[in-house]
Amino acid sequence: MQLAQLIYVVEDDEDIRELITCTLESFSYEVQAFPQAEDMLAALEKSRPQLILLDIMLPGMDGIAALGLIRKRPDTARLPVIMLTARTSEVDRVRGLDCGADDYIPKPFGILELTARVRTALRHGEAAGAPIPQDLSCGGIRIDCARHEVWQDGSRVELTLKEYQLLELLMGNRNRVVPRDEILNRIWGIDFAGETRTLDMHIKSLRGKLGDNADLPRYIKTVRGVGYTFLEGQGR
Repeated sequence: MQLAQLIYVVEDDEDIRELITCTLESFSYEVQAFPQAEDMLAALEKSRPQLILLDIMLPGMDGIAALGLIRKRPDTARLPVIMLTARTSEVDRVRGLDCGADDYIPKPFGILELTARVRTALRHGEAAGAPIPQDLSCGGIRIDCARHEVWQDGSRVELTLKEYQLLELLMGNRNRVVPRDEILNRIWGIDFAGETRTLDMHIKSLRGKLGDNADLPRYIKTVRGVGYTFLEGQGR
């Protein structure tokens, strides 16, 4: 019998915490819920979940600080984390992505959206056991696919899981334009068809870490109405 996948939920609002817990348990997930980040981090020392749902606004340590600690640990550096946030500004979402979040869900959210994103995050977490592709190198950027590391001109670039997957997909298909729908399907899953803002935010964050410019791209070029293509570092 297959064991239920374990999900940590960190949410200080008791009603929301209970709603998320009951919903996920109805889909046969095992859930451990915490009102504070400190409690979740203590539990992380004893057991490792397959996914963490982490609110940003928490009493004591906030979600961003907790995420930073999660990403510093070798055993949880690639653990999927979805941020829950009442903040809707672009700056707050980018900050979460830059700190290592794989996705974000703004409040209020629907239960169907929540469960769809959870399924997708868990699928990509399981994909870590898939066959490792060849290393990729182009335009001064090298991807060490075995270690999930990205190097640019000899310096390591720290990327979130989704940023890494985006760069790997674009570099692996640099001889063509990759349509937006294909990117969403392959990285976020079919449940995310049409969720273009999530893709846009990750592309913007990835460009920032590579020192790229959307108007004068060196690496990632937007093909309006179609998708994105990798320029092999020759765009400028």
